Amino acid sequence: MIKKISDKDKQDWQNFINSSDKLENKDQKIFKPTKRYIEKSIDLHGYTLEEANQKMASYIKECYENGVNKINVITGKGLRSKNLNDPYQSNNLSILKHSVPYYIKSNDQLMSKIISIDFEAVENPSVGNFDIFLRKKK
Repeated sequence: MIKKISDKDKQDWQNFINSSDKLENKDQKIFKPTKRYIEKSIDLHGYTLEEANQKMASYIKECYENGVNKINVITGKGLRSKNLNDPYQSNNLSILKHSVPYYIKSNDQLMSKIISIDFEAVENPSVGNFDIFLRKKK
């Protein structure tokens, strides 16, 4: 299937390319840069729900202790989850993408170390990761 690009879309793209305007950095709204900025990531592909939750709890604590500011959590989109084939299981909460951030949010001990979780990315079906912004160690 070949879609033709409209003249308006072509013009909008050309205007965007020729524009000297900078794109807004959404991370700056949540995270104010400090002298030392450390970002780490973790890939949870292949983990069971329980393993992923345990791994995230220890990883958040470790990152907090080491002064990490941002964690990028790679969960996948959940499109190949075997739970989608079982109508008796939750379609959302059994998939890591949805369950891990809500597990973290429900854990007060972990949330005391966290500024915010990017729930927009969690709810976006085309995104397979989300960010966690950590507080400075007290």
